[in-house]
Amino acid sequence: MPKAYLFLILAILAETIGTTALQASQQFTRLGPSILVVIGYGISFYLLALALKAIPVGVAYAIWSGLGIVFIAIIGLLVFGQRLDAAALGGMGLILAGILVIHLFSNTAPH
Repeated sequence: MPKAYLFLILAILAETIGTTALQASQQFTRLGPSILVVIGYGISFYLLALALKAIPVGVAYAIWSGLGIVFIAIIGLLVFGQRLDAAALGGMGLILAGILVIHLFSNTAPH
């Protein structure tokens, strides 16, 4: 796996942690989760910037945001009990399909 993709995966994980903490912060009224939001997003943007040295911004952002959406939806279900309807699940399936198309068939993305 190219190092840029490792940075991108770690950026996605940090963003997912930051967004989960955002929900847990209760609109920044809880100090611990609020600090985790800032740290999570800071690490995420730093790692995303490192990934952008080798991955075009459009491709990196599509993967970063798309996988972040899917991971947060799963965490929302498992941790916060937030359910999604069929349309939301279908839309996320299309996002995943788009990421696969970019990764498998695009000459723009490094492999």
